[in-house]
Amino acid sequence: MKKYHLLIVVFLFSLTMSAQSQGAFLLNLYGGYTFSDKVDFDSSYAKVEDGFEYGAGFEYFIMDNASIELKYNRLDTKMPLYTKVALPGFGIPAGGQVNAGDDKGAINYILADYTYYFGSSSQKAVPFLGAGAGISILESPQSGSGTYFAWEIKGGVKIKTDSPVSISLNAYLQSMSAAVGYDYYWDYYWGPVAVTDYASTFQFGLGAVVSFNLNKK
Repeated sequence: MKKYHLLIVVFLFSLTMSAQSQGAFLLNLYGGYTFSDKVDFDSSYAKVEDGFEYGAGFEYFIMDNASIELKYNRLDTKMPLYTKVALPGFGIPAGGQVNAGDDKGAINYILADYTYYFGSSSQKAVPFLGAGAGISILESPQSGSGTYFAWEIKGGVKIKTDSPVSISLNAYLQSMSAAVGYDYYWDYYWGPVAVTDYASTFQFGLGAVVSFNLNKK
């Protein structure tokens, strides 16, 4: 029994050992495949189609097992908009695409992330969890661009080498929220009251990160 207790203590101690040195500064290059999502509106719905997401970021280790990062990612995609009701004046049936031929767009994410690494400095593969928040710049096909709140959560494993280069394999969930119009409610004292209506995207993705430790030669 004492042997098992000793193994548990060693295991817990190993989780607190350093996965990366405090003060390390990394350049991260991102690439991933982000899956599609459907966004419902009152009389229509839109799809943010899947596509390749790429970007870069600077990561700084505030302590041995935790880092903060500022990063930029971009998803080039199509955003078809479909009507739920027929639009006879435009020759579009119910369920037809409203913006056919003009549905290309993009989502630009600017996020500040916090990541925690579980592992020891001697491990070559270190699991991690992280989350971030910031803004998304939506380039929609017909409405120009707008800036909205965005967030993400992520998890994966970091594979270290003896060189300054390491590779991370991760899964992520990204979301942005945008104002899409107004809903109206009747108030007993004030009469009709307009309340901003929001729509959110939730896109899951799988990706890889190539990291360059700028402190290591």
